[in-house]
Amino acid sequence: MRPTGWIAGATAAVLVAVGAITYAVADGDASGTRAPAADSADAGFARDMAVHHQQAVEMSYIVRDRTEDVEVRRLAYDIAQTQANQRGMLLGWLDLWELPKVSPDPPMTWMGMGDMATGEDGSLMPGMATDTEMKRLGTLNGKRAEVLYLQLMTEHHKGGIHMAEGCVAKCSVGVEKRLAQGMVDAQQSEIKLMADMLAKRDATARD
Repeated sequence: MRPTGWIAGATAAVLVAVGAITYAVADGDASGTRAPAADSADAGFARDMAVHHQQAVEMSYIVRDRTEDVEVRRLAYDIAQTQANQRGMLLGWLDLWELPKVSPDPPMTWMGMGDMATGEDGSLMPGMATDTEMKRLGTLNGKRAEVLYLQLMTEHHKGGIHMAEGCVAKCSVGVEKRLAQGMVDAQQSEIKLMADMLAKRDATARD
């Protein structure tokens, strides 16, 4: 089993690199391009991923209080800290670009998925847990909570990777594209780790 502590270290390099050029983003990108438009992929990704990340943070804090398992608690802490920091960057860029944090368009419009992104029961974007699933997680303890968390977070990461890959393909601000690629790499690794953790608990990811 691989230790989960490496995840925070791997993402720290991405966070430091992004923070080092935050001020350049105030004027667009370090290359001198202008700040993106409100309906751009850059703005859409920043808004939607901030919402997506917020649920991952909430989910991770829920399971932290529902289990005593050190491995799961460490993973949850790593995910919560990483995604909270990244969420702050995304919202900070919107401020620097003087763009609204809320759009009248449906989520995922920037990816051409506005008509199909919003699901039922509070699941706003691909991979997001429903309100019912979040409530259920808060009622479980021990192994049952661990398994549901790992299953929900695996799905959450798959949806996040899809969105981040969309930004890599469509975004124009270099630093944001690099952050998105860092999300893809880190979350793919975490999915593999969570598959191992589920197997230890005689469970698998949901279809």
